Amino acid sequence: MKTLIKEKRTEMNITQEELSKKLKVSRQTVISLEKGKYKPSLVLAHKLAQTFGCTIEELFIFEGDENIE
Repeated sequence: MKTLIKEKRTEMNITQEELSKKLKVSRQTVISLEKGKYKPSLVLAHKLAQTFGCTIEELFIFEGDENIE
């Protein structure tokens, strides 16, 4: 799964620390999300989408076997 979290965050000119505080998660969680090493819960994905003013589908790009055939 690819994410656009880093791109959206930099567009909004906010730091990883600021985003982590807004979402009430650790900065390490934000780093892992940006690198695609952590798959968020539905609640966290929803909070991210709300923060960036987009849909979950716009923020997370599912590839390969993550899609229904």
